[in-house]
Amino acid sequence: MTKADESGTTADSLTGGPRRRRVRTSVPLPLLLPGAVALVFLLLPLVALLVRAPWRGLPSLLTSAEVWQALQLSLVCATAATAVSLVLGVPLAWLLARTEFPGRGFVRALVTLPLVLPPVVGGVALLLALGRNGVVGQWLDSWFGITLPFTTAGVVIAESFVAMPFLVISVEGTLRAADPRYEEAATTLGASRFTAFRRVTLPLIAPGIAAGSVLAWARALGEFGATITFAGNFPGRTQTMPLAVYLALQNDPDAAIALSLVLLAVSIAVLAALRDRWMTAS
Repeated sequence: MTKADESGTTADSLTGGPRRRRVRTSVPLPLLLPGAVALVFLLLPLVALLVRAPWRGLPSLLTSAEVWQALQLSLVCATAATAVSLVLGVPLAWLLARTEFPGRGFVRALVTLPLVLPPVVGGVALLLALGRNGVVGQWLDSWFGITLPFTTAGVVIAESFVAMPFLVISVEGTLRAADPRYEEAATTLGASRFTAFRRVTLPLIAPGIAAGSVLAWARALGEFGATITFAGNFPGRTQTMPLAVYLALQNDPDAAIALSLVLLAVSIAVLAALRDRWMTAS
C-alpha cells in the first residue's frame, strides 16, 4: 500500500467513511437556460410582493382590528390543529411503521390522500361527513346538539384534515429509520409496549415529531379551500389569514399584501427551522 493509500485510508477511518469529492463540471447550455428560467419564474412573484409592499404603512395595517383579528384566529386555529394532529397522527404513524395488518399500503395511501386532494373537495367531503345532514354530523346534531360547519371548531377540523398527513409522513419516516431493537429490548426487560413507546421510542423520534409539527402548523396556517368550504368566511369566527387576504384583495390591496407578507415570513421561518434536518438527511 502506498503512502497516498495509507493517508486516504486514515482519513476515511477518521471521518467514518470515504469522503465525497466535489468535482466542478461545466453546465450544459440546454440545462442552464431552463434552470435559470425556472428560478426566475419561482422568485419573481416573491420579489414583486416585496417590491409592492407598503412598508411605510405596514405597522398600521398589521395592527388594524380586522387584520389582527384574522391573525389571532389563524394562530389559535393552526396551533389547535397541530395539537389534534399530534394526538391522533403520532399513534397512526406508529401503527403504519411498526405493525403489520392487511391493507396497510392502502391505508397509507388513504392517509396521504389529502396531500393531493384539492382542498375544496376536502371541504365538500367534510360537509358531507360532518355537516348537519352529514353521515356523522346528523347524529352529532340530534344527539349532542353539536354543529361543526361554519364555526371556529370547523376551522380547526378543516385545518387538521389537510395538515395531519404532513405530520404522519414525517413521523413514520423517522420511525422506520429508528432501530426497533431498542423497543424490543425494553419489552424483554418487562416494559409494556406503551411504556416502551413512551420511554424509548418517543425520545428517539422527537426530531421527526418536531419537524412534522412545524410542517403541519405551517400547512394549517395557510389553508384556504377546505376552510372556506366547510367553515365559511365570517370575520372574528372563521376568517383566517388566507381568507382575509382573499377578501382584502378586493377592497384593500395594501392589507392583502401586508397579510401576504406575514404568511411569507412564516414560510421562511419554517424553512429555516427545518434546514438542519434537511441538511442531515442529505
